[in-house]
Amino acid sequence: MKIGVVSDTHIPVVAPSIPQRVLEVFAREGVSLILHAGDVVSEEGLYDLMSVAPVRAVAGNMDRPSIRDSYPDVDVFEVEGVRFLLTHGWGDPFTLPRRILETYRNRGVRVMVFGHSHRPFNEEVEGVLLFNPGSPTDTIYAPRRSFGILEVEEGRVSGSIIFLD
Repeated sequence: MKIGVVSDTHIPVVAPSIPQRVLEVFAREGVSLILHAGDVVSEEGLYDLMSVAPVRAVAGNMDRPSIRDSYPDVDVFEVEGVRFLLTHGWGDPFTLPRRILETYRNRGVRVMVFGHSHRPFNEEVEGVLLFNPGSPTDTIYAPRRSFGILEVEEGRVSGSIIFLD
């Protein structure tokens, strides 16, 4: 199973919509689920994604009240026997992966997906895959715009970062 992953889209503040290439790649790869790790900002930021596959999202620090009221801060779920945690993140972007791991290590998950820093991160640490797709619309704290795909196969998970620039 392939899962598309985005974060920090900031629609319509930073960009009017999800970049077309993101939607094209998700469709071509046949993603069955899309994760949005927060800072959607408004519902319009999810509509195009929903036309490709079902979306699971969490609220971020920049999201409007309508998003914060509709989506949790943390979502723990299972895909093909693998437990995932989806959250946005907070604080210093450079120490965020370690903070995410330390905060949620007791949740019994194999994959932690997060955003906030706009910096892509795809690394296994202490048996947990930490995955941040970066931002497909903004380059604050990162030199390039990016998004990601996670692949779950026979209980294993691998991630890839796709750069737009």
